[in-house]
Amino acid sequence: MSDNEDQEFLDAQQALQEAGFDEEVYDVMHLELGDIADVLLNISADLGVSQMDVKEILELKVGSIIPLDKMAGEMTDVLLNNLPMARGEVVVIGETLHVRISEIIGVNEILDG
Repeated sequence: MSDNEDQEFLDAQQALQEAGFDEEVYDVMHLELGDIADVLLNISADLGVSQMDVKEILELKVGSIIPLDKMAGEMTDVLLNNLPMARGEVVVIGETLHVRISEIIGVNEILDG
């Protein structure tokens, strides 16, 4: 490893320790994509929000419908483990909602955002 790579490795170890990994710091410099290919990640899409007063919330029951502020065709954020990953269009296929990816968010956009 070069001096720069050594420093990056030490910085990564310190960040992991600060995140609560105690003395069991993983050697992140030796991972390859194949090593993590089967790791499951959570992906979600923001399909809208709604505001309701307490009275309306107390009246909710099975079968109640909560109106959201987004419609099919609108753009939405796609999150990977709660971090912005992409933007896409909400589409209806059959009876289910889907998101057609139209933009992948790069690391720079995430850090600047």
